[in-house]
Amino acid sequence: MSAIVLLVLGLAAMAAGYLLYSKFIAEKIYRLDPDYQTPAHEFEDGVDFVPTNRFVLWGHHFTSVAGAAPIVGPAIAVIWGWLPAFLWVIGGTIFFAGVHDAGAIWASVRNRAKSVGALTGDVVGKRARSIFMIVIFLVLLMVNAVFAVVIAGLMMNFSSAVVPVWGAILVALVIGQLIYRRLLSLPMVSIIGVVALYALIGIGPSAPLQMPAEVAGLSGNAVWILILFGYAAIASLLPVWVLLQPRDYINGLQLFIGLIVLYGAIVLMNPTLVAPAFNSNVPAGTPSLLPLLFVTIACGAISGFHGLVSSGTTSKQLGKETDARFVGYFGAVGEGMLALAAILAATAGFATFADWEAMYTAFGQGGVNAFVEGGAFIIHNGLGLPEATAATLLTVMAALFAGTTMDTGLRLQRYIFQEWGEIYDQAWMKKPAIATLLAVGSCLLLAFGAGGADGSGGLIIWPLFGTTNQLLAGLTLLVITVMLVRLRRPMMYTLVPLCFLLVMTIAALLIQLRSFLEQGNYFLLVLDIVVLIAAIMVAMECASALKRSRAEVATEQQ
Repeated sequence: MSAIVLLVLGLAAMAAGYLLYSKFIAEKIYRLDPDYQTPAHEFEDGVDFVPTNRFVLWGHHFTSVAGAAPIVGPAIAVIWGWLPAFLWVIGGTIFFAGVHDAGAIWASVRNRAKSVGALTGDVVGKRARSIFMIVIFLVLLMVNAVFAVVIAGLMMNFSSAVVPVWGAILVALVIGQLIYRRLLSLPMVSIIGVVALYALIGIGPSAPLQMPAEVAGLSGNAVWILILFGYAAIASLLPVWVLLQPRDYINGLQLFIGLIVLYGAIVLMNPTLVAPAFNSNVPAGTPSLLPLLFVTIACGAISGFHGLVSSGTTSKQLGKETDARFVGYFGAVGEGMLALAAILAATAGFATFADWEAMYTAFGQGGVNAFVEGGAFIIHNGLGLPEATAATLLTVMAALFAGTTMDTGLRLQRYIFQEWGEIYDQAWMKKPAIATLLAVGSCLLLAFGAGGADGSGGLIIWPLFGTTNQLLAGLTLLVITVMLVRLRRPMMYTLVPLCFLLVMTIAALLIQLRSFLEQGNYFLLVLDIVVLIAAIMVAMECASALKRSRAEVATEQQ
């Protein structure tokens, strides 16, 4: 089958979802009001609360939620065949992710920009809030620790990406000043930023920077991880307009250019999907497609991490409530487009089926390597670009997205510690610098405490990321659904995705529980039990909260 067919069908479906379904959700369900005073205006402080141009905010939101996950998940999930991954990415983007992301922004904006964790205590109850906070902390811990490992690995393996990755930070600092001091128009700033970024990508292969294998007794990989967390700590404390927003905005533009290049190469090359639609000969040890598909592909279909970004940073910068549709729903569409690109690169970027099978020899194989190698193969054959340059382009894309997610993730983890300070009346924990140190310390404790001298400890608990992340998405949908019930609005558009996620998450946790037991991995076994108990409690809280809210509405109507 031609990859062009899959490309056209996927893009057309997501375009229809944004133009039609998101309009219905925004106007009839969330009822976004252009005249509502958003927290960005009400609490404007120039640091966290900053009214922002919707295009700039879209760039920040999109690249914060995207990261490397919409590349890794789909590029692993195609081991079951391209059709299940394709259907979940497209259907999930339209009916799950867009509704979830825009809804999280709306819910937070309507509640003084509280994070979805803090909001749970007000909307659902204190027990649900306690569960939510634990799940949020685990997800952020996994994201920050693992993405540091991913970026460090990319820079160790692709030394040509080091200059573009770190040079992008300098570009972002300049862009931030140009935008917020209104020295140039946004279109002109955008052109300058993109040209500078791609100039760095062009320089990368001719100026590779290789970290020594060992520095002061630490591996090169561990040194990169320490540098990354040092940078992320500084970035999380700076005002959002200085670095976070402009970096994310330029990365968002870079992604669309990268997608245009990859999609254009597909159209010109017209590659064939060498992978099967359904793979009946999966490698030994590969888990069942149901329900593992729905937790393997999280970002790119629906992800609880998006709710953290939507309510943690995006809601504090939303200039108009109606922008939630463009920023939230279209942000999900952008991520769906990236996941679609990952599927195409990982299934059509190989010369033969045998080459594809050589990449997918076991479950968990593929990922970023399949995306970079497959995408470079397509770009080289479609556009004639040298494979080394194409590989650098895609590597930088993956590394920059992982970096922007790590930036935002650490900032969100800082917010969590500050919210715990509020909840438990600990004034010292509310201070940004101390909360940041606690966030960094907890990540480094996992990275080096569990992973040893190379700092790869985050990978130990990564197998539970998908289920924990989807549980978080269910909790966010629960908050939105209860709010809709209390406002006497239709709830089925959030309740159906909520129930689906809870069923799939609990089923996946049970399957993983058996797997960890058979492997003798008692650390993950215990952690799986903790998450499973949390999932069951969420299901019970869901039923209780909805029943209670409907009873309250019925009483008011009498």
